[in-house]
Amino acid sequence: MHRLRSKSAIHRFRIAAVLLCAKCFLAPVSGGLLIYSLIRGDRQLTLIALGTMAFTVLVVFLQWLSAAHTHCPLCIAPVLASRGCTKNKHARKFLGSHRLHVALSILFMNSFRCPYCYEPTALEVRRRQDGTPYSRS
Repeated sequence: MHRLRSKSAIHRFRIAAVLLCAKCFLAPVSGGLLIYSLIRGDRQLTLIALGTMAFTVLVVFLQWLSAAHTHCPLCIAPVLASRGCTKNKHARKFLGSHRLHVALSILFMNSFRCPYCYEPTALEVRRRQDGTPYSRS
């Protein structure tokens, strides 16, 4: 099982995973709320829905930025970013998304399998032969 190089890499993976899950939750909720408010003709609810959509756009942008720096330690592919590469035939999906499966694995199992090389990675800091960590950050 592979491990990450620093604690800051672990934090980047967790932040990107939370933002990806938030994006997958907020997008349909804000769209549904907007449609509901337009059907009901409620102006205040429409403003709330538009604010929620603006917040969703912000979350999508932040997730895009943070996911670009979540690289697999073996194949160096960004596992939480959208990339046009071929996935491993054994890579699993959750609700039709490889990235969502990786994000949920990071949050709930503290490890993940890269959808590109299918190698397991633990969210732990890698250690040298003498037992000291590679970096202190």
